[in-house]
Amino acid sequence: MNRFRASFPVVNRELLNWFPGHMGKGIKQMQQKLKQVDCVIEVHDARIPLSGRNSEFRYTISGVKPHVLVLNKKDTIERRSQRAILDRLRGEDSEARHVLFTNCKDQSCDGIRKVMPLAQDLILGSNRFNRSDQKEYCIMIIGVPNVGKSSLINVLRNRHLNRKGASQVGAVAGITRSVLHKIKICEDPLVYLLDTPGILKPNIADTETGLRLALVSCLQDHLVGEELIADYLLYLLNKRNNFRYVEMMGLQEPTDSIAEVLVSGAQHLNRTLKVRNFDGSIVVRPDVTLAARHMIKSFRTGAFGKILIDSDKIE
Repeated sequence: MNRFRASFPVVNRELLNWFPGHMGKGIKQMQQKLKQVDCVIEVHDARIPLSGRNSEFRYTISGVKPHVLVLNKKDTIERRSQRAILDRLRGEDSEARHVLFTNCKDQSCDGIRKVMPLAQDLILGSNRFNRSDQKEYCIMIIGVPNVGKSSLINVLRNRHLNRKGASQVGAVAGITRSVLHKIKICEDPLVYLLDTPGILKPNIADTETGLRLALVSCLQDHLVGEELIADYLLYLLNKRNNFRYVEMMGLQEPTDSIAEVLVSGAQHLNRTLKVRNFDGSIVVRPDVTLAARHMIKSFRTGAFGKILIDSDKIE
C-alpha cells in the first residue's frame, strides 16, 4: 500500500516571489487612473479563488469603486463547486457581493453575458463624484497574471462591437506590461475598458499559495522550476486519489516520488538528453524537464479532470 505525503515541504521563498519592475509601476499607474474609473472588474482563476486573489487590491485599487469579481476558466472546475466558492468568498470578503463565473473561450457563456449589464447597474447605482458629468463609462480590469483579463476584454469587445484584437493575449504570465489606453467596448452606452498588467503581491505568504499560483501559470514556470511544479501537482493528485498520471507517465502504480514519475515519463515519451561528463564522455539520460512540462501541460489542458485546487480552503 502506497503512503503519500500528508503535507508539501517548504521551499525557498525566493522561488515563489516574482514582482518585476513593471508590476510596481503598474500599481502606481492604476492608482493614478482611478479618478477616471467608474467600476473595477477583478478577474481571477476559478481553480484558486482564494489562493489566487491579490488581497492588496482591496486597499489599493478596488475598495473605493463599484466592484465585480469575475472567476474565469469556470470550465476547469465542477459546476457544483460554484455555490461553495460563493459562500466562502462572501463569508470573508464584504466586496465579494457581485461574483460571476466565466469561460472566455465560450462566446455564449452566461457569465460573459452578465458582465456588462452588472457593471452598468453598479455604476448607475453609485455616486460618481468627479465623473457625474461624464456620459461615458470607464471600467478597469485588474487581476494577477495570466487569469484571462485580456481575453475577457477581447470577448466583450467582440460581443458588443463585433471587433477582434482589442488586447494582446498570451499563455505566459506577464504579457500585459502597462496600463493601456482606453479600449472602446460598447457604443450605447459608451463604455471603455482599461487593461492592466497582472499584479502579484510583492511577498507570497506561503509555499502552497505560491505553488498553486505557479500551477495555473500565474507565475512563470522557468522561474519556479518545472520539476518543483510537477512535484506539487503529484502531491495534489495523490491527495485526491487521482491517479490518471500513472498511465500517462508510463508507471506501473501510483508513487510519491517525482523523480520516479519524471524518469518513467521521459522514457514513456522516448525523450532523452545527451550530457557531457567531466571526462568528456557523452551519456544519454532521460529528459526529466520535458517530462515535467508534459505533466504540467496535461493538467492545464484538463487531462486530469476538473480540479478545484482550493477545495481544502473552500471546504
